[in-house]
Order: sequence, then C-alpha cells, then structure tokens
Amino acid sequence: MKIQNLDLKRPIPVQRAIRKLGQDIRDARRRRRLPTALVAERAGISRVTLSKLEKGDPGVSIGIIGSVLMALDLLDRLNDLADPQHDLLGRMLEEEQLPLRIRGRAVKKE
Repeated sequence: MKIQNLDLKRPIPVQRAIRKLGQDIRDARRRRRLPTALVAERAGISRVTLSKLEKGDPGVSIGIIGSVLMALDLLDRLNDLADPQHDLLGRMLEEEQLPLRIRGRAVKKE
C-alpha cells in the first residue's frame, strides 16, 4: 500500500523510468548469472532491498542503486547520468545567452 501511495504522487513517466531501471538492473544481474544473495552481499544490502530495487520500488535510495551498479561493474553509467556533455537542451539554452559581440580591451599607445 505504501508504494502505491508514493506512485500516485509521481508522474507516470517517472514511474516507468524507475521500473525500467529496476528491470535493467535485474537483467544485468541475470546476464552475469549472479544470484541475488551474491549481488546483495557485494553491494552491502539485504536481498529484500535488492528485490525492491529490481521491482522498481521508488523508495530505494540513490546510494543503494550506486552500490548495486558497482557490484555489477556498471558504476560508470551513473557518472554520465546528468553529464552536461549529454544535455543537448541545456547546451542550446546556454548558446542563446552567448554575447553576439565581444569587445577587446583598449590598447594604450605610448
């Protein structure tokens, strides 16, 4: 019941993204043929918490997600999550603010 109440407060695209992240983590674990107990132990969490993460529970903290990604050797992906290099809209807005003309400093004549 608690998870449903939290889900009602989140926009549907956010709910879907969180569920997809959990499914992707589960799939990565299964591709590596790692049991939940081993991944949970490596991440320093309980199997119940890992299960919640894989089911897309929005209450799982970003720290736990990071620990699980590290246990799966996928932590580099978290580093790029909001990297400005991948922020096309932000870069376009920033370019709009660039000055049209830049004046050089006056050179003193001696």
